[in-house]
Amino acid sequence: MKAVRLHAFNEMPVVDEVPEPALRGPLDVIVKIGGAGVCRTDLHIMEGQWDAAMHTPLPYVLGHENAGWVHEVGSAVTNVAVGDTVILHPTPTCGLCRACRAGDDMHCTNSEFPGLSRDGGMADYLLTTARACIKLDPSTQPQDVAALADAGITAYHAVRKAIPLLYPGTTCVVIGAGGLGHIGIQCLAALTATKIIVVDSHPDALKLAEQLGAHHTVVADGGQVQAVKDLTGGAGANVVLDFVAERGAENVGTYNDLVELMVLAEDGKVTLHTRTYPLDAAPEAFADLDAGRVRGRAILVP
Repeated sequence: MKAVRLHAFNEMPVVDEVPEPALRGPLDVIVKIGGAGVCRTDLHIMEGQWDAAMHTPLPYVLGHENAGWVHEVGSAVTNVAVGDTVILHPTPTCGLCRACRAGDDMHCTNSEFPGLSRDGGMADYLLTTARACIKLDPSTQPQDVAALADAGITAYHAVRKAIPLLYPGTTCVVIGAGGLGHIGIQCLAALTATKIIVVDSHPDALKLAEQLGAHHTVVADGGQVQAVKDLTGGAGANVVLDFVAERGAENVGTYNDLVELMVLAEDGKVTLHTRTYPLDAAPEAFADLDAGRVRGRAILVP
C-alpha cells in the first residue's frame, strides 16, 4: 500500500510502498482510510519537536486525524463491523488501567498515538482498536470529517470547558479563524448565546468567520485590543480562546468530546472547510500548510 513516511527530521516526507497492517489482537480494527488531516503538529514532527516525547523509530507513517471504513476486525470487536464508516479518536486506549477505569482515558498508561508514537493514517490502511472507533452515518464522507478527530475535538473541548462562563450577554474573543478556530466559532454558535468576536490577520479568514457565525471580526494589525474594547463598550472579553498558539496537541479532547462533536457535525451545525489532496501530493499539502495557503484544513485522500 502507499503511505506518507518521514525518513529523517527536517526533511520532507515521501510516499512509499509499504506492507499493509495486520491485526495483532482481538480488539484490533483495520480501517481503509478515506481522509487523513494534515496538521501543524505534523510540521512540528518533521522538525523533530516530538522526538524527545515519542522516540518513534524512523521511518514511520504520519497522520493522526483519520476517518474511513472498517476493513477488518479482531475476533472480540462488537461495536463496529466491516464496511462501517468511522472516525477515529487519535489515542487508542486500553480500558483496563486505573485512568481508564476512572473515566480519565486521556491519561491511559497504555495508550498509543498513531501518527506520533507509531504508524499513522496517511496511508491506504491504518491499524487501530475498537475503543478508538466512532461509528458514523453511512452517508458521511470520511474526507469531510477526518480533521475533526484532532483539530475538531481540541476546539470543541476548549469551548465546552468555557460554556459555564459564556451565558447570554457575555463576549468571547476567538483568536485565529484557521484550522482550529473555524471549528471553534461554529461550536460557540451552536452551544452558547455569547457574542463572538474573531481576531485574525488574514482577510479571507475573517470572511469565513462571518459566514460561520461570528458577530464581529477584527483585523490583527496591532490595534485589535482597542477594537475589541470599542466593540464591547470598553468592557473587553469575558473569555478569550486562542487557537493560534502552537502547543497543546497532546491535550486533545476525550472520546466523548468527539462523539458529541460528531452529533453537531451530522446535524450540519459544524462543517469543516477543507482542501483535499491525493496521497501522492502530500509534500504539496505540507508546503501549502507551512506557507499559510490553506484555509480551514488540508485533507489527504488515498
